[in-house]
Amino acid sequence: MGPRPASIVLLVLAALLALLGPGWGVAPAHALPVLEVSVDEAARRLAPGGYALLIRHATTDPGTGDPPGFTVDDCATQRNLSAAGRSEAAALGQALRTRGVRIDEVRSSAWCRCLDTARLAFGEPRPWPPLNSFFGERSRADAQTAAVRVEIARIAPPRLVAMVTHQVNISALVDVFPAQGEVIAVRWRDGNLYPEFRFRVAPTASTAR
Repeated sequence: MGPRPASIVLLVLAALLALLGPGWGVAPAHALPVLEVSVDEAARRLAPGGYALLIRHATTDPGTGDPPGFTVDDCATQRNLSAAGRSEAAALGQALRTRGVRIDEVRSSAWCRCLDTARLAFGEPRPWPPLNSFFGERSRADAQTAAVRVEIARIAPPRLVAMVTHQVNISALVDVFPAQGEVIAVRWRDGNLYPEFRFRVAPTASTAR
């Protein structure tokens, strides 16, 4: 069986980025602490747009990675959202909407815990292979990270794009270790990718059920 089309696209993107020079590389921007803000402050900062919201999937059942032999197309074989995680995801979307934050596009890893986080928060997402977990296949990390950087560089005000993904993907992009359900607001400026602030939303009484 030959390479999948998505894999070919990622390889081409990686090769293109190598030609574009160091400003477009796949290394994280820096390892400095990222400012933690309240949801109200996050909404104020997001108002002009031009950000990608890197969202680690909400809280899952206990475990790391996925069970042996899991498949992406079968949620029953994966580590999935817990009841608390489903409440967290719904609360995130509700909190942003009530503060007037409009998400223009939602992309997600194909893993069920990410798709469910995106659906509960924002509605039906677009599954996007560069956001898929490379926890078990680190050879894909550079190409996927490069593809996400290219896309974030295209986000201009007033657009806001939510990208629901995994800890390993976010850490590769911006050298930040996010908690489950945490949002890292990033944008492209001065030829590089910067994580500007982070926030979390606790479940409210209406979503914690």
